[in-house]
Amino acid sequence: MATEAPDPQQKSVFREYAEAIIIALILALFIRTFVVQAFKIPSGSMIPTLLVGDHILVNKFVYGIKNPFTGNTWISVSDIERKDVIVFKYPVNPDKDFIKRVIGIPGDRIRIVDKKVYVNDKLFEVPNAVHLDPDILKGHVRDTMETVVIPENSLFVMGDNRDNSHDSRFWRFVDMKAVKGKAFMLYWSWDRENFSVRWNRLGDLIH
Repeated sequence: MATEAPDPQQKSVFREYAEAIIIALILALFIRTFVVQAFKIPSGSMIPTLLVGDHILVNKFVYGIKNPFTGNTWISVSDIERKDVIVFKYPVNPDKDFIKRVIGIPGDRIRIVDKKVYVNDKLFEVPNAVHLDPDILKGHVRDTMETVVIPENSLFVMGDNRDNSHDSRFWRFVDMKAVKGKAFMLYWSWDRENFSVRWNRLGDLIH
């Protein structure tokens, strides 16, 4: 019994769809690796800048093109600056991503006196930084820290919610190779406590 030969036109259409899907996947992977990536905020360490349930976009190209496996910079674009909000691999557990604000860059001297941060002996103020606990913990690194000097290729970072942030005060420095990019925009925000969208935050730029 003779069998009907496959329709060449049908095979051609299937191949076109398959090629389009493969190209789209490769493009999406390229964009996520080198250009922009989405992240969700799971904790309140960056309140009020970022809230639990915020979804953000991170520019992975702004500081340069990096080797996705080693973190080495192939092509440098711009330097990381103080007050940038960055996403990086958590030094204690590189499988986790953290987001904090840059306070010190290589060579800076950082000290904290009764919650006040000094960079190179000058008071360093961040407009969005808040202290929700009025008490000062004497002798505790959260509120008082002796001078540290930022090593080469390292950063000192802190959360804007200063009294509730696990950051460089506790585990010291972030290797620049661990930096994934700079947070720049909110594209979605979900308030799980009130089961509602925070419409007024959508599209906000992150400063």
